[in-house]
Amino acid sequence: MVTTLIILALLFGALVYLGLRWRAPDMSEFDSPEPNLMVPEHEISDAHEAVVARLADYHRRPRATDIATGRQRFEEVFSIEVDIEIKPVEIEGMQAEWVMAENSNPAQRLLYIHGGAFMVGSPRTHRYITSELAKRTGCSVLAIDYRKLPEHKTIHCHEDARKAYSWIIENGPDGAAPTASLFVAGDSAGGNLTLAVIAWARDNAKRAAEGAIALAPLTDFTMSSPSWRKNAATDPFLGPGIGRVLKIPAFLRQALGRINTGLPSNHPHLSPLFGNLDGLPPTLIQVSQHEMLYDDAKRYANKANKTGGKVTLQVWPKLVHVFQGFGDLPESDQAFDLMTDFIMAQTPGQSDVAA
Repeated sequence: MVTTLIILALLFGALVYLGLRWRAPDMSEFDSPEPNLMVPEHEISDAHEAVVARLADYHRRPRATDIATGRQRFEEVFSIEVDIEIKPVEIEGMQAEWVMAENSNPAQRLLYIHGGAFMVGSPRTHRYITSELAKRTGCSVLAIDYRKLPEHKTIHCHEDARKAYSWIIENGPDGAAPTASLFVAGDSAGGNLTLAVIAWARDNAKRAAEGAIALAPLTDFTMSSPSWRKNAATDPFLGPGIGRVLKIPAFLRQALGRINTGLPSNHPHLSPLFGNLDGLPPTLIQVSQHEMLYDDAKRYANKANKTGGKVTLQVWPKLVHVFQGFGDLPESDQAFDLMTDFIMAQTPGQSDVAA
């Protein structure tokens, strides 16, 4: 009995030690300034309420007991059929697809990395986003189906993003050919991969992208920014699920999370906020003020801009997490217009082809 207690005490002590060692550095100095809102809250469209109801119905379903079922349900709820050319491609064993409009230029490329908590989602679930980017910007959009949890570790998701980044520089929809312009974009977990891969490209002397777009990105893998808890009740997408994770003590969450990540949660490869943000491509971040990832976006933008970066932060009130993926929202249309403007500003020789 005494031996068992000693072993348990040692294990608990080890978890506390590792949890404290892997905790987040203090980022509170980047909680200001607060950005201006794109529209006042009272101007948010009535269509948003239908999206909230759709998410409520999704979360009312019995929890999936296996990852295959969870992925299938996510596909059923969030996939939107699009009328656009889809061209499957394989990148060193990884499945991907080119999404191209009639005006897409094979030399003007955009790598899109989907979200889904590193566990669910696919190029198919995000075809509304990739098709709108292709139609409006004239870019050929490459969407990748990277490895995911729980079969793989989070660092494997990052490795696949890096592989795709290197590949798209030298390959287009018609085969091997250098790129004339390159952008990287992603949402949520894919936003995390986007911000991480542009830093990796800088540190490894890869061709820099002309710009990056991150939609509600996870920038702090330790989940320590205030809005994770403050906005749990106002985030109908992430709150019902991830809110449960926040009930686990932070030190235990960091120690146990190390099993799935492949690196400590505070490592800059997983938490771009904690890394060097100087010398990166111009970046556009869009986020909702009432979602759990709001402070992740705000802190990243403020830190980057205070250390020599060029980050534009665009914030809407009230909207759901990654509202850009819901095609029936006028706010989504506005957001895509702004993404198009951003891309055109980084490629002045490219004409505006917005639909």
